[in-house]
Amino acid sequence: MSYETLIYGLEGSVATITLNRPERMNALSFTLLTELAHAVKQAQAEGARALVLTGAGGAFCSGADLIGDGGGMPDDLGALLETYYRPAVQALADADIPVISAINGPAVGAGLSFALAVDIVVMARSAYLMLAFANIGLVPDAGATWLVAKSAGRAKALEMALLGEKVSAEQALDLGLVTRLAEDDAVLADATAIAARLAAGPSIALGLIRKQIAAALNMTLIETFEVEKANQQAAGRTRDFREAVNAFAEKRKPQFKGQ
Repeated sequence: MSYETLIYGLEGSVATITLNRPERMNALSFTLLTELAHAVKQAQAEGARALVLTGAGGAFCSGADLIGDGGGMPDDLGALLETYYRPAVQALADADIPVISAINGPAVGAGLSFALAVDIVVMARSAYLMLAFANIGLVPDAGATWLVAKSAGRAKALEMALLGEKVSAEQALDLGLVTRLAEDDAVLADATAIAARLAAGPSIALGLIRKQIAAALNMTLIETFEVEKANQQAAGRTRDFREAVNAFAEKRKPQFKGQ
């Protein structure tokens, strides 16, 4: 499938999705959101074992396109979120493969949500995050409230949401919002290298891990234990686990196939 607002590529077992509206700082149009949800599913259907999400040009994503696809913003923003934003966020959350974001520039508003709604976040040193919703009379959406509060805590989430100030890459790293920093010209290469490493790993187990940790954020210790038990049963039945056991016995590096 060809896309109007993003670039999709698959090299080996690593898929890359690039938000491609650089003239609008990759603002989220209805078309882009629909295509993003589809592309995430396409990557898995085509056998990708890891996914990289980034932006074209000098921005990752400037958030919602307030001009829209030509018709402006609708009166019911809740319906807009349900129709367009939720499927895209859900596609990332439901993915069975690791997802890595390469924040190549500003990630603002809902753009911040998509930058953080992944497993590993690599951020360019000159980039920044910004919960700009209050600056235009709105509240954080697209999961930003949960993503920021769970990562940085209540106090910092409130500060970011109420004041709408820029958060530098160094600050984002210190707050636990991102995983690591990279030089501007290396952010995509670094994210892709991580994706390639994960794509060569035990894919079923990695997919279970990403969902297990997300679930644990809202569970008690014993509830989490039950999830771990079920997932370990599934992981223990995979060919990759058997390969790892054999490789250990044979004193060699395991060759995982994602099965």
